[in-house]
Amino acid sequence: MEKFVISGGKPLRGEVEISGAKNAAVAIIPATLLVEGECILENIPDIKDVNLMFDMLEALGAKVERLSSTSVKIDATKLDTYIAKKELASRMRASYYFIGALLGRFRKANVALPGGCNFGIRPIDQHQKGFEAMKCKVEIKNGCVEVEGENLQAANVYFDIVSVGATINVMLAAVLAPGTTILENAAKEPHIVDVANFLNSMGASIKGAGTDTIKIKGVEKLHGGSYEVIPDQIEAGTYMFAAAATRGNVLIKNVVTKHLEAITSKFEEMGVEIQEGDGEIRVNAENAELSKIKVKTLPYPGFPTDLQPPMVALLTTVKGTSIVTESVWDSRFQYVGELQKFGANITVNGRVAVVEGNMENLSCAEVRATDLRAGAAMLIVALATKGESTVSNIIYIDRGYANIEQKLTKLGADIKRIDD
Repeated sequence: MEKFVISGGKPLRGEVEISGAKNAAVAIIPATLLVEGECILENIPDIKDVNLMFDMLEALGAKVERLSSTSVKIDATKLDTYIAKKELASRMRASYYFIGALLGRFRKANVALPGGCNFGIRPIDQHQKGFEAMKCKVEIKNGCVEVEGENLQAANVYFDIVSVGATINVMLAAVLAPGTTILENAAKEPHIVDVANFLNSMGASIKGAGTDTIKIKGVEKLHGGSYEVIPDQIEAGTYMFAAAATRGNVLIKNVVTKHLEAITSKFEEMGVEIQEGDGEIRVNAENAELSKIKVKTLPYPGFPTDLQPPMVALLTTVKGTSIVTESVWDSRFQYVGELQKFGANITVNGRVAVVEGNMENLSCAEVRATDLRAGAAMLIVALATKGESTVSNIIYIDRGYANIEQKLTKLGADIKRIDD
């Protein structure tokens, strides 16, 4: 096991390049199973979750060739099994995208129930509802989701709640299904649009991605090609919060500024200076007197739940009483006990956290990452707090942030990775 040792209290300054979007990549990689021929994916983040996806592809019989640290060639033409390797699938949440992809490819799928970060119950009932609407039989046996879809056909699917995973999964199943599938109350996140754009570039017919109604006209086959994954809005947001928490001045490059509007609006409300350029955004909090705020997480285009922990981390450094409401996931404040080790004054009542912020009350601490985005929150407070702090259990952080210690070091942070 490894941990980070951070000597904090130093403003971050300089430039940082954002990697490809984790949430898009982990859905696009399974989508290559639907393609006849070679796919070349570019701007792929070099992170543990992506590497695990490649392992799952190879276990199914696909050929995966790394062209560089951020590009890969995939040929899934000769797959001969619809059963995903259980020990791999059970290690991450996004493995459930193999259900939709295998179902579309073979008209059947067998994939272990997903694992990943534990911050509350995240059911797959909306996925099941979509598959069953498409005339599939869905059963959960021995810890696996088994789907039989010999009569797979188009359907009208109305999701009871907005679900990113279900929207993508049913879209994957529908691409090669005869007829036109209509998804209503669909999620609108940028990575859903990216998955649809990838599929369309390979010959699919998907319209409406990014709105609450998506129409998928089934095609006979998809062809190979090349595709570049969008930049990671959550990674970009994380560096924005780190810059603000340390009262630094950072230029964040390779971003889609529109994807960050919910964050930039809150920063401007707090008194952080934001400057937008072509594919880049500058966060300047030098000498800023930041103001307390209220934040509520919502599906896109609202404030993203994945940036709720980094936001709470920032607010521990902002004098006054701020209120953060989590409306997407139950129990996503499980990490708060770790932040309190820094001296943070945070009270949680159900889905609401009250943050009594004050930089002067914070001191260095030994903490552990409890999930991916909580791990980022620990790093942000450690970077902002004077003295030497340690963050352990960083396997979670490595799941979603490529070369994070190198990027932070380039910004002037004193951070080291050592054996725990």
